Amino acid sequence: MEKRATIKDVAEAAGVGVATVSRVLSGGSASPQTRERVLAVAAQLDYRPSALGRNLRQRRTGGIGLLVPDLTDTFFAQFAEGVLACARSAGEPVVLGSTAGDPEQEAELIGMLLEQSVDRLIAVPSGEEDTWAPAIRAGMTVVFADRLPARPSPEEEDPAAAAVGDLMLLDGVAAPPPAHGRAGELPAVPSVLADDRAGIRTAVRYLRGLGHRRIAFLGGPGHDRRVSAFREAVGSPVDEELVVFGTGSRDSAYAAASGLFQSRPDLSAVVAGGNVLGEAAVLAARELDLRVPRDVSLVMYDDVPWAELCSPPLTVIAQPGRDMGYRAAELVLRSGGRRPRSVVLPTELIVRGSCGPHR
Repeated sequence: MEKRATIKDVAEAAGVGVATVSRVLSGGSASPQTRERVLAVAAQLDYRPSALGRNLRQRRTGGIGLLVPDLTDTFFAQFAEGVLACARSAGEPVVLGSTAGDPEQEAELIGMLLEQSVDRLIAVPSGEEDTWAPAIRAGMTVVFADRLPARPSPEEEDPAAAAVGDLMLLDGVAAPPPAHGRAGELPAVPSVLADDRAGIRTAVRYLRGLGHRRIAFLGGPGHDRRVSAFREAVGSPVDEELVVFGTGSRDSAYAAASGLFQSRPDLSAVVAGGNVLGEAAVLAARELDLRVPRDVSLVMYDDVPWAELCSPPLTVIAQPGRDMGYRAAELVLRSGGRRPRSVVLPTELIVRGSCGPHR
């Protein structure tokens, strides 16, 4: 039997990424040349994405898809444990995939799950909204967790329209609304999130109470809400040199932490946006002979087992990883025919020995 063409086959033949094929086939944004090439290749390979929607509507195979950026990250492992526990109690198998935080790999896995007629999906998203449009329009039940898909800026969507809008604003004229509003393109999707804003705000207030004024933030992919909360908490003007990002890998996190400590020896406290970044901050401080908390105080987002074993034990912003996974699985199993809803779970500042008064 001849093998049916997949979305990856179309992407390779057209010389574009899987995410680009998904956007074109779901009616999303793409240049006319790219759109024409993708559609031509799809026709040549007899690729028919509409069959995916029919499969999901007519034939339910059961099972839940679960996509996370990194299975070695302790938080995502805890999150997956919660999903598996709920799915097990409901008698549903789970198909687990790691996206490595790569939108192209994420789009490929979404396409694979669609082709296998998996009709429910829990995801910690890495790509933009367009990546998810094919799954949602095909009828798949999706629940986002920990974060939401990024929305491209207006400049990325239509640079010419953005430039015209800027000129109109300079002339005192209101810019016209976008020709196609993004909010209307992707239907409402339920989500399970932690209260990042409250957690970061509480941590910054705690450090301020200890006398710290030069507080840095170490961030990574998906930390938009956390860095926004940090900027709000420290107040204006924000010293942007103290807001540093890694790309997600441990090497990148270490480089970001080490570079921060060396470029700003005047900082007295750091808030790490995740456990990988917290681990990097501890290692970098040790390598540079910085004493915690005498030379630098440290707060880490995520409470993981090794945090209590550090010397000194780390002060953390704890989020309920396993509970988030369980609630996400409950939502994806019970959301059929119901109005989408989202859940925000509380965070907690757990004070240990890694923070001290500013000297």
